[in-house]
Amino acid sequence: KIRHEVFLATKVSPNHFRHDDVIKAVNGSLGRLRTDYIDLYQLHWPNPRIPIGETMSAMEELVEEGKVRYIGVSNFSVAQLQEAEASLSRNKIVSNQVRYSLVDRSIERDLVAYCQQNSVTIIAYSPLAMGLRNITIKDRNGVLSKVAAMVGKTPAQVALNWCISKDRVIAIPKSNSID
Repeated sequence: KIRHEVFLATKVSPNHFRHDDVIKAVNGSLGRLRTDYIDLYQLHWPNPRIPIGETMSAMEELVEEGKVRYIGVSNFSVAQLQEAEASLSRNKIVSNQVRYSLVDRSIERDLVAYCQQNSVTIIAYSPLAMGLRNITIKDRNGVLSKVAAMVGKTPAQVALNWCISKDRVIAIPKSNSID
């Protein structure tokens, strides 16, 4: 009974981007998740072998049927995002889930600005670079620890805050341990 309090996001695999396969995949997800709708349904990596228009046609049908509330993508470049957006007639892409952290800032070349200008939320995965140690190794002068000490936060909190302090960026950190 708490479904309305949860924002549920999931993805469809690139090998299921054919129209009928997208429909079949979402129905399978709905069954496994035991819900009537998915809040954010994302294309998990571009698939150049299947026309994006075919995939987006299915995504729009799912929104119209109420099975999906919002359409998202994952790991799309600006050009791929533009092509996907151009394929939509009634909906828009609301998010692009991409790798982004203090040590992986490649999306700052063009994707961040494009998404900000076009109201596409960036969902930053691996915001701690697949382990805070991967950030601290590259931080030879210990700047992250110094800033953390200055503001009374942990280095992980500072790294996450750096990420989400950007306009239209949210982070989805993962942990494999309590530490």
